Amino acid sequence: MITVLCVEDEKAVRDLIVEELTDAGLRTLEAENGRHGLEMILKHRPDIVISDITMPEMDGTQLLAEVQINHPELSNMPFIFLTALADREKMLEGLRAGADNYLTKPVDFDVLMAKIQGLIMRIENRVAAGLEF
Repeated sequence: MITVLCVEDEKAVRDLIVEELTDAGLRTLEAENGRHGLEMILKHRPDIVISDITMPEMDGTQLLAEVQINHPELSNMPFIFLTALADREKMLEGLRAGADNYLTKPVDFDVLMAKIQGLIMRIENRVAAGLEF
């Protein structure tokens, strides 16, 4: 079963995302900021991370950089930014930082689930081919 970590400081938004993921049959983990998200990544090694950018303690960009720089064995873990930062420059920054996708709030759950389904297919294909992800 695919595990998705949702890193979001707004509890109401996090609850909605987790509910949608759970309804889709995915196992979910939750974190309220980037620092807690990093702990969850290192402990549970989720298949996919969905992260807000603007959060206390450690923001989403710092979280992604920490994983890529200090935990290269996890650098292929699919990472989606889901943020209110909707301007083009912020989107380009997020993609240049290494995010697989950059989605904006309010959450369009159809688009989010389509992105996740695409990532799941990629993960399953790599596993079937005997490759790490």
